[in-house]
Amino acid sequence: MMGIFLSKYSKFEADLPDVSGKVFAITGTTSGTGFVAAQTVAKHNGEVILLNRPSSRSIASLEKLKEAVPEGKFVPIDCDLQDFASVLAASKEIKAKYTKIYCLSNNAGIMATPDEITGDGYDKQMQTNHLSHFLLTKELLPLLEVSSKEDGDARIVQHSSIARHNTVNKTLEEKYFSKYEKDGMLGGDEDSGGTFKGPQWARYAQTKLANSVFCQCLHNKLSASKDKYENVLSLCAHPGFSLTNLAAHINIPLFTRLLLTPLILFSAQSAEDGSMGLLKAMMDTRDNVEGGVLYGPEGMKGFPLALPSKPYETDPKSQTMLWKKSEEAIGAVFDI
Repeated sequence: MMGIFLSKYSKFEADLPDVSGKVFAITGTTSGTGFVAAQTVAKHNGEVILLNRPSSRSIASLEKLKEAVPEGKFVPIDCDLQDFASVLAASKEIKAKYTKIYCLSNNAGIMATPDEITGDGYDKQMQTNHLSHFLLTKELLPLLEVSSKEDGDARIVQHSSIARHNTVNKTLEEKYFSKYEKDGMLGGDEDSGGTFKGPQWARYAQTKLANSVFCQCLHNKLSASKDKYENVLSLCAHPGFSLTNLAAHINIPLFTRLLLTPLILFSAQSAEDGSMGLLKAMMDTRDNVEGGVLYGPEGMKGFPLALPSKPYETDPKSQTMLWKKSEEAIGAVFDI
């Protein structure tokens, strides 16, 4: 597709620095931007912890990464983001193997999935896209602190989306962060008919705004504890309109698909191009990134820029609610 043929990734990737001696923990590396991020870090001599749900896909993707970067350092660790116990087990394993990590890249996400809860009782999209990343961040912050002192800085990167702007009333809603006893409590599964509307998309938008708000709140808390976390940067990114497997499960009627094809041809970009904002936040030199900033294309595609935050991304009430409900979900206080 045109977005692929006009790829900007090669030029961008060539300018990224060497990251020898640095460890990057990345969630969701089996395909899409996460796979590209893992491959790129390894190509630039960084060590990559691959955090994925145990599956044949994770095994196959590891083999592909090894083929792409034969000398790459890849360390797979099982981590099911729909299970808090699995996240805690993965964190424990990381802390047993490493004394420091340079970057936690909270990349993994699911989109417009059915109105189902996890075994922990939370919306599957919210637990996968935000709550488990909140838990990972809490557990791994001590290792990031060590890296910030020994390597000059450390990074915590959330991966948001253009969809963060699509929430109802432009605000986070507490109900999406709450615990439920059964499926179907957050709007059901109305068929959107390929219009990208309906409750499943509302749930997705909430998770993507949560990523951005979490970045801002975390940045504020880290900044207020300068003596300890002065060089731990909280960053965010978005991939624009990228051709990944994120929407592969969505049933779009043939007629609608035909109507969308021209838009995709002219507006979409490859997964490689879509990874540029994420990679900039993860890997670019310290003088080229700033804490509390979201990096990505200004529109649906293009080189990553530092994008200004919207009021609903920096809203103090939203930050307070998100932090409180996230602590409630993981069953622990996250003090910084």
